[in-house]
Amino acid sequence: MKFTAAFSSLLLAVPAFAQSTPSGFTPVVNSTLDVYYGTQYISPGLVVKKSITQRAPVIGVTNAALTGKYLLAMIDIDGSSGGKTTTVLHALLQDYTPAGTTQNGTSVLTTKATGPSSYFGPAPPAGQPPTHRYVFLLHAQPANFSVPAAHKQAVSSRFAIDWPKFIVDAGLSAPLYGNYLQVKSGDNTKRWFA
Repeated sequence: MKFTAAFSSLLLAVPAFAQSTPSGFTPVVNSTLDVYYGTQYISPGLVVKKSITQRAPVIGVTNAALTGKYLLAMIDIDGSSGGKTTTVLHALLQDYTPAGTTQNGTSVLTTKATGPSSYFGPAPPAGQPPTHRYVFLLHAQPANFSVPAAHKQAVSSRFAIDWPKFIVDAGLSAPLYGNYLQVKSGDNTKRWFA
């Protein structure tokens, strides 16, 4: 009886929704962006090898009909520069539109754009933290989207992007969908340098 009551209390404490972005990350997103690296589906928080992430993923959504254009950001929230923790922008790609195709039930989005910041795959250096978290955020893209002047340096260098401030300054709405993956530190053969 005590076990049943304790178990029931635990179930009631669990939220009725799953968060698609890491705990403590802002902005919080509860709708999952479908992310595929080849045939590997990325469920939120999945730990993967660096080797599968070197080409840009296929993205899309399930059970939704998207129209219009979308902006995708991919951000390492556990990066470092000069010995300090910072964010590293791994992609900022605009002009995603529905492709009219599906992959395992996912309505695929596609873009021919290579910017404002092209995709480069994770390559976390050995050390702390033991894994890096890479967050994907999909926003509706405003008609005349451009990188705000105050953020051009961060987008160009890829370091220290303040995404909540970027959202406000670029006139973006809250992200529609999100996801994240993890890659173990030191799981790299080639390191990207800014």
